Amino acid sequence: MAETKYNTKYNTKSLDCWQKAKELRLKYYKDYAEAHDKGALRWEGGAWSFDAIPQALEGEVYMLTEEPYGASVAANPEQQVRYQEATAGWGAARDLCSYMRCYWGSILLDEYVFGGKWPRADFIFQNHICCSHAKWLQVANEIEGGKTPFFCFDVGVGPYNKVSQRQIDYVVEQLYDGIEFLEKHTGRKIDDQKLIQNVYNTYTSCCYWAKVCELNQTIPAPLDEKSMYSLYVLGTLQKSSKAVADFYVELFEEVKERVANKIAAVGNERCRILSDSQPPWGFLRILRHMEEYGVVSVGSLYTFSLIGWWKTDEKGDLVPYPTLEEQGITIKDRDHALRLLAEAELKGKLMWAPFYGAKLKNEVVKKIARQWKCDAAMIHLNRGCEGTAMHQMELKIALQETGLPVMTYEGNMADAREFDEARNLRLINLFLTETLGLKNLIG
Repeated sequence: MAETKYNTKYNTKSLDCWQKAKELRLKYYKDYAEAHDKGALRWEGGAWSFDAIPQALEGEVYMLTEEPYGASVAANPEQQVRYQEATAGWGAARDLCSYMRCYWGSILLDEYVFGGKWPRADFIFQNHICCSHAKWLQVANEIEGGKTPFFCFDVGVGPYNKVSQRQIDYVVEQLYDGIEFLEKHTGRKIDDQKLIQNVYNTYTSCCYWAKVCELNQTIPAPLDEKSMYSLYVLGTLQKSSKAVADFYVELFEEVKERVANKIAAVGNERCRILSDSQPPWGFLRILRHMEEYGVVSVGSLYTFSLIGWWKTDEKGDLVPYPTLEEQGITIKDRDHALRLLAEAELKGKLMWAPFYGAKLKNEVVKKIARQWKCDAAMIHLNRGCEGTAMHQMELKIALQETGLPVMTYEGNMADAREFDEARNLRLINLFLTETLGLKNLIG
């Protein structure tokens, strides 16, 4: 049992694979920085880009995904403000995506947040779903002189429950264009065997993360959302990596064991909270503060489906998307691999639902609240991300209509100037004590 400040109802224990997760993350950023030293290629793209394709180029290839990099900058409030101010001085509006502004600030200051100067990419391979995605790296390229080959494909084909063969064909045709772009500008060919293995790995990463999140329906919850933020991030870095896919299988087995042995994330769990949108990364201590009241944040649409793939079963419940092995599918060739990849991303990534209207998001989040046995919801009105923050007040009403107590607090995922920690802590304390009737167990 882990040492705590007070007696607990459930046993607690740190994750055995926690150190491995840290090592994988740091290796990823180090490999990108040092890629040119060993004759490898570097490329930039988004966490939702189909990394299985450029990672299938002949030779060594390393990637940098923009949103997780922005979050890494945002983890340090003083650092993020310095990067934000550099971007503002260059001329960027303050209401733009705050991850994007952190990223641009890093380039403008010629600083790589993991040490050294900014490492320029050899090409850009991006997708477009959020209003910022295509422009993000287009502008980054312009800041660097506009000489980096740029390719962007459109995945805004409609919500997961409206995807047909027509939408899949549309994306696959673009992926073929992307392959032509990659081979032309790198002078390297796509290795079909690497591509096929990368698609298998992507399925494993995305499906097994969903399996891990599903286990958090258990009481007590085996994971808390603050820890989950550090675990899902590996899939946002390189979900096509075998090391990442293997990690998620290992994590799933460990969390399943925690469930069997009633190992809790919060030793005195007595209230389960649902969240929404990215958190204010420089102030995650607010989640640890709530644990003093026996509150565990069990997850959100964002945490579950940023990389996790889901489907709706015959009862209407959310369940993990099946792996290729579970579907009994063996990938035959390049075309089969691309179609399987596009199909799962378009049908399984529920996180894209908010881009198509409040009703879609509300229905998915209400299912999460019910299936994960949530007692209340806390919605971060995140000024830093227009995509995840869309329809949040409609969501508040929809959850309240089910009888769920809901509070909102204002902030920004990556701009500390827009997060009033003292005020928000007062609001949270009032919500926990006055609305939910909880008492601080150690204060």
